[in-house]
Amino acid sequence: MNYIMKRFFSKSYSILFLSIVGLGLMTVSCEDEAIPLRDPNNSGGQEFEYTWVKTADSLQLSTYNNYLGSNGTFIQNNTGNSTFHYWPNAHVLDVLVDGYLRTGDANYLPKMKALLVGIKVKNGNTYNNDFNDDMIWLALSSLRAYSATQDQEYKAVADYLWGRIKLSWSDNVFGGGITWKQNTPKQKNAVSNAPAAIVAMRLYDIDKKPEDLEWAKKIYAWQKANLVDPVTGAVWDNISEENGVIKTNKDWVFTYNMGTWIGIGLRLYKETNDQTYLNDAVKSGRNVLVNPKLISEGLLRDEGQGDGGLFKGILVRYFTELTQHQTINSTDKEKFAAFLKFNAVTFYKKGIQRPAMFSGNNWKVAPAAGANTDLTTQLSGVMLIEAAAKLDKDGDFD
Repeated sequence: MNYIMKRFFSKSYSILFLSIVGLGLMTVSCEDEAIPLRDPNNSGGQEFEYTWVKTADSLQLSTYNNYLGSNGTFIQNNTGNSTFHYWPNAHVLDVLVDGYLRTGDANYLPKMKALLVGIKVKNGNTYNNDFNDDMIWLALSSLRAYSATQDQEYKAVADYLWGRIKLSWSDNVFGGGITWKQNTPKQKNAVSNAPAAIVAMRLYDIDKKPEDLEWAKKIYAWQKANLVDPVTGAVWDNISEENGVIKTNKDWVFTYNMGTWIGIGLRLYKETNDQTYLNDAVKSGRNVLVNPKLISEGLLRDEGQGDGGLFKGILVRYFTELTQHQTINSTDKEKFAAFLKFNAVTFYKKGIQRPAMFSGNNWKVAPAAGANTDLTTQLSGVMLIEAAAKLDKDGDFD
């Protein structure tokens, strides 16, 4: 993805945010409901019921109908830009898997397969990409698709991508780590490391190859030593060298890097039973709730559209796993669930343009009718509501 695009993000963040304990207590009047799937005036004054599943279905349908381009792939936005971008399409596959796992609807399957094949076609008839993180995202979504379907084509794509990704590890620069791009030996990013370690663990779960587990441990150890604040658990974006000067960029703390760091910690804890991994994940999860670079007034902050539009949806995916983890203490679990619920409720009420079902990049402001919504921004909204549907079904929103 375009790393330079991140530079437009403001470095001034509001430090006003709500007490997490109270976040899950929001109620909504009948007048606030605008979803077109039911008449909001027929609730008879009863406590409002959020239609998470129906809303997830509507967002999935809107995404497919408004962003589908050629060869089964998805275009940049809903206002006429038909450009293909590799990494958002990798996340479309993830979102389609979400829908399939939730519904069991076989109609998702041809959409998933067409997208997988189409990405290769649109990418010059190859899955190889200069950006390691782009390949990592597709490897992750392909492995989820494989686990959901047992279709070997997804596994084959992930195996190929993993082989390419590992080539960008180097011990002689910064003591290890995977480069951001294949041709940037002196720039290594959080986005090209923790997610790669998750790829290794997903493959280990399938194949039980010891080398995949060792890769995950090695990548994790490098990132912890170089790109994670040891006190707070905040994840720094990158380390680079320019004109002989090595710099760790501690100013850039993005939601998606927090999410993947949490995700790999949970997986390594599950496999090794080493409490350190879980402690690291929980520490970073707690930091999400209080870090003004990540939240504003209790909401995951607006990270713009473009690449940034997808960031907080990725955090939600892995933060949901943390919230549902069986061994975290009840206080953390309640706070994490309340935080996710507050974000989901706010977005449900205020952040969706209805009836078109487009997502706002600020989850408390819906796009205006006819306004641009990038695919990246749309996907974050779908991920949030898919997570809410799961959390509600599993009793975590009680």
